[in-house]
Amino acid sequence: MAVTETLGRIGGTLLAMVRTRLALAAVEAQEEVQRVLGFAAWTLFAAFLGAGAFMLVALFVIVLFWDTHRLLAIGGMAGLFALAAVLILARVRAAFAARPPMMAATLAELNKDIAFIKGTGAAHEQ
Repeated sequence: MAVTETLGRIGGTLLAMVRTRLALAAVEAQEEVQRVLGFAAWTLFAAFLGAGAFMLVALFVIVLFWDTHRLLAIGGMAGLFALAAVLILARVRAAFAARPPMMAATLAELNKDIAFIKGTGAAHEQ
């Protein structure tokens, strides 16, 4: 009976650990989804406002130079827009590259659990 009780307790402990880790993973996944949706919403809003502002500035410059250098004004505005698009794209790529890895806390806890089970983490717990 002692062996079955011990196995039962070990199994219960392992199940509790798995449940805790899955709960942590679910919380992290939910936070990641909320963060991505927030990025998307703000990005769309900024893109909409920025596009309106850029169009008005371009229209202003083209109208300002309509009688003298209309083609130069149109080309200059197109070049400015292309440069702005490249800079924004580079910034967005850098922001995505700098974000923390997904489920980092869950993976760290699982690594601690594995180390503890293998016996290498027993000294750290005491």
